[in-house]
Amino acid sequence: MRSKTLAHAIAMAVAVWATGAILFIPFAGQAQPTANPSSPAQATGPTPLQALSLPEALALVDATNPALKAKQAQLAAADGAQSDANALFSSNPQLSVDQTRRSVPIAGQSQDNRREWSAGISQTLEVAGQRGYRREAASAALSALRAEIEDTRQIARAAALERFDRVLALQQRVVLEREAVKLFDDTAAAVQRRRAAGEDTRLDANIATVEAERARNQLALAEEQLLDARTDLAVTLQLPPTRLPEAVGDLATPQRGLTLGDLMASVDAQPRLRALRDRESSAASKLKLEQAGVYPDVTVGLNIGREGPGDARERLTTLTVSVPLPLFKRNASGIGQARSDLSQVQIEREAALRDTRAKVSSLWLKLTSLESRVKRLQGSMLPALVDNQQLSIKSQRAGQIGLLELIVVSRQALDARRDLNDALADYHATRHALEAAAGYPIDGTLQ
Repeated sequence: MRSKTLAHAIAMAVAVWATGAILFIPFAGQAQPTANPSSPAQATGPTPLQALSLPEALALVDATNPALKAKQAQLAAADGAQSDANALFSSNPQLSVDQTRRSVPIAGQSQDNRREWSAGISQTLEVAGQRGYRREAASAALSALRAEIEDTRQIARAAALERFDRVLALQQRVVLEREAVKLFDDTAAAVQRRRAAGEDTRLDANIATVEAERARNQLALAEEQLLDARTDLAVTLQLPPTRLPEAVGDLATPQRGLTLGDLMASVDAQPRLRALRDRESSAASKLKLEQAGVYPDVTVGLNIGREGPGDARERLTTLTVSVPLPLFKRNASGIGQARSDLSQVQIEREAALRDTRAKVSSLWLKLTSLESRVKRLQGSMLPALVDNQQLSIKSQRAGQIGLLELIVVSRQALDARRDLNDALADYHATRHALEAAAGYPIDGTLQ
């Protein structure tokens, strides 16, 4: 029969490990440990880690995201278009100056050379309210661009939040796998010593060795995933390739603060939908502008001049009004294009509103399911883990279970911690997606 003393020692090691596991289960307001400073990203490579909190990461997104900066660069064009639309007239006045040298033959005398001149100014006037339509279209387009900038910022922040939380979850996963490696290495070493003393079989030693190698493989896999996640976050935050981020924070336990009704009521405030509404308003004003273009513009001019011989020069003042006759060109192409643009924006807005409401409803159901799963894992798993460890210790003292049973208990506890960690990561990723879909500000604080 195997030694009860060594079995009891192994059971105590498992109990200590499981108790430590409980301490690392995240609760609201409790910070999780971040990546071990001796992680491979620091120990085996030259790339240092840069500690980043969530507010710092979001500030970097606002300052460095290329898509956001490209969209903000369009503001200059939109501001210029609005300034032109606010002008008093759509075209500049025309100034004309004429100077004439006239030679008049006089019978019996030399030619009479006369210098005559005229100057005039003319201005084209729109008579069908085009200026108002133009201003409305430019103002709505500028508002739409600002909403699109906000939408781009929300998308960039949501991507950064998702990658930030993934780094947090994988940092905790690495901590978990390191504890598992230590536990199974200690167990394997104890079994090898017993086998050398002739107290355990080769099968026991092989089982312990395999479990230790499996734990090391899981640790290596988690570290590789963490490296990939940190690289993705660094790309999102536009960090230099010589520095990878280390997320500082915790994955808080779910706390419900909003209802589905609140989320649906806020859908209309979603930046993309606001942008589409403004685009529709701009397109409607452009259509009115094109329809008003059917009416001819009136050009009014005023000219003054001097004519005649030097001793009898005449001063002329002329008022001119010219109107093109709309007989052949009726602006059909401009009106047709404006109608097409308006219809396309309306279709896009209606589809986006329908899809957004459906997405919010779907994400809400998924979030509710994840919240229940996390609470179920936390509510039923922790007491069961403690109970299992107490039972395993009593069974070891009584000689009722052996190494295989201990490994099963340890593996079960490890898998449960992995499940909880993954569920928390999925919960927060879904929550951030729901915030973005419902139009709430992406700052990581909404629960």
